[in-house]
Amino acid sequence: MEYLRGFEVKPYTVTETGVVLFTDGTDNNISPNQFICEAYGYRYDNQTGASMAFDTPNTLISNLPFNTNTVRGSNTLSVNASNTFIAGDNNIVGNNRNVMLVGEAHELEPAFNNSTVVGGQRALITREGETALGGGKETLSDSTDTAEFSSRRQTSTIELAGVTIDNTATNLTVQGMSSDEVADNYINVKANSIVGVDIYITRLQLGGTTSDAGDYSYRKIRGAVRIDRSGTMNFIIGLTTNIAKYSTASGAGTGVNGTCIMAETTVGDQLSFSVNVQDRNNVHNLWSASVTLHEVISATSF
Repeated sequence: MEYLRGFEVKPYTVTETGVVLFTDGTDNNISPNQFICEAYGYRYDNQTGASMAFDTPNTLISNLPFNTNTVRGSNTLSVNASNTFIAGDNNIVGNNRNVMLVGEAHELEPAFNNSTVVGGQRALITREGETALGGGKETLSDSTDTAEFSSRRQTSTIELAGVTIDNTATNLTVQGMSSDEVADNYINVKANSIVGVDIYITRLQLGGTTSDAGDYSYRKIRGAVRIDRSGTMNFIIGLTTNIAKYSTASGAGTGVNGTCIMAETTVGDQLSFSVNVQDRNNVHNLWSASVTLHEVISATSF
């Protein structure tokens, strides 16, 4: 097949599992983006990030010459998955690397890496560096089968970080990454969900003209956010506790706490929130937040 006008890659081969690999004349192992895939008449698989010539159900797709994946059970991997460990069945891994899944029917959205599902069923990874525990079967009913509801339930832990040098209110980012390093900066959430949130935040002074290095504060925020069918978020804070702080000038239990709140960070169609922090001018702070989420994502709209 010839190159389409304006394109620098073209189809090279189709694997036995239906995955189309492209070439630029040198590299014969290229997985194209959706636009290139569909321009050549193939179907783009949003789950795995692969260009497909045909479908093969319940198949493990492996890039054999460079395969760094360890798989136990019947699972589905993208040709671009690397450094993965999977023990279980019916798990789906797309364009992900450095991930570990244990359990059944877990799924990673494309481009989120360095993540772990430690067990259970039906966990969904939608944040960089996420550790999740799946909440079990999709459909639940009462003892008489009168009412039946479908949902996804899970508990996840995410690490946020950032730096402030003045009194600008700043949203901490997942893994401290900037927008050009990860697909999404903040804590992604879904419509029709209730998310319980447990946050521990460290503020550490490390520089600035009016700052003593080593001064710190440590606090806890506990609350929840309701996200309705339209994506509207409602935050409720049930507990805010200043656990510890230290000032070089006046000792333990004294000094500044800084300001920390939960704040919506939605951009376009991607619903998200983060921890928003603020302190004084001319004080350079390193911020770190460990966030645990208890999510219930309902198939029933509200």
